[in-house]
Amino acid sequence: MKIEKSVLVAGAGISGKNACRLLIEEGVRVILYDGNTELSEGPIREELGNPRDFTLVLGELTGAVLAEAELCVISPGIPMDAPFVRQIQAAGILIWSEIELAYHVAKGRLAAITGTNGKTTTTALTGKICADWQSSVFVVGNIGNAYTKEAAQTSENSITVAEVSSFQLETIDQFHPQVSAILNITPDHLNRHKTMENYAVVKESVTKNQTADDFCILNYEDARLRTFAEQVAPKVRFFSSKRELSEGAYLSGEDIFLRLDGKKIFVCNIHDLNLLGVHNYENVMAAVLIAVSLGIPMESIQKSLREFQAVEHRIEFVEEKNGVRYYNDSKGTNTDAAIQAIKAMVRPTVLIGGGYDKGSEYDDWIQAALPKTKHLILLGATAEKIGKTAEKYHIPQISYVESLEEAVKLAAKSAEPGDAVLLSPACASWGMFPNYEVRGRMFKELVRAL
Repeated sequence: MKIEKSVLVAGAGISGKNACRLLIEEGVRVILYDGNTELSEGPIREELGNPRDFTLVLGELTGAVLAEAELCVISPGIPMDAPFVRQIQAAGILIWSEIELAYHVAKGRLAAITGTNGKTTTTALTGKICADWQSSVFVVGNIGNAYTKEAAQTSENSITVAEVSSFQLETIDQFHPQVSAILNITPDHLNRHKTMENYAVVKESVTKNQTADDFCILNYEDARLRTFAEQVAPKVRFFSSKRELSEGAYLSGEDIFLRLDGKKIFVCNIHDLNLLGVHNYENVMAAVLIAVSLGIPMESIQKSLREFQAVEHRIEFVEEKNGVRYYNDSKGTNTDAAIQAIKAMVRPTVLIGGGYDKGSEYDDWIQAALPKTKHLILLGATAEKIGKTAEKYHIPQISYVESLEEAVKLAAKSAEPGDAVLLSPACASWGMFPNYEVRGRMFKELVRAL
């Protein structure tokens, strides 16, 4: 990387530290900034391997520090309207996301997957399909493995499959995947993006540097994406769970088909898959189209589909206790994801929900839950708001609890043989848990301890 001065890395969390490591490996001088004055330089410096050209700045970001920086790499959790970010922008310093930094270092081909829901499952499945076909494959991004951590290991023969969030896409510049996918766009993170239009535009920016030689995979059943397809430079390939397409992938009854250049190809029967729900069949179709666009043969794709197991925390079967099946959908952090989870249930369900308030409305989720939910157990900051919504639609029983442990015990007491208990919060975990993974793992531990 040709950096004359220093790179300012904003945020001393996992993302920021991985960005620092990559920059240090590239021989770049690094200034790591964090507003938390309680951090100390010694442990961070040791974690980064005691680099020579490294400075830690805590608390206030001064003009003198900004004068040393040529570029800023920002952690995805930092909103662009934070006062210190505006300070950086006012100083005329270019701001990159971590995925932009990684892209400039990485080699080989890149598939980038975004959307409100289904990203992690689609990314994991696409990664498996690619890894089953060739050896040099990296699955990175919002899935939990930082792109900056793997970028330097890639080669010209590599395929990188990246799950990219709206937070990461806000500050891309030249980021250019050969295959992009936008699975769906429904309301989420409006506390950060302010409007649905802002959020959608950020998601769509995954295609902004693509050319006519590239591919973009889109959900035909998302009206906005159908319109968006008319504006993009790359070749569009649609998938649909509701209709037969003249070109693309589609669900017909219980079978998934692919039609490309007029040729109809059987992909699989849904009972060949270890996944539940129409939303997951959409994820499968997206992954198949990405893989085909990368040149992977259908026979190899089909074998990978049969072997793939559900992603942890996404409608994940935990255990059956006393005839009750327990499912962990902690990754259902918005209402659209939670709707898909409750739709996938085939038993009367005790539903556990609630958490951090992202400014969502819950009517659609509660209406979808109504036919299957016998008892709604709520916790967290949104409990009262969800409860008032549930009362409007006459959910049979609503309870409020203070902890996940109390929720699991009450659910076990309420459920009868033949029922299901589903943790699908429709809310982020913040405030009660560091992230949805911790919440999901605690749920599984509590279930197994029953």
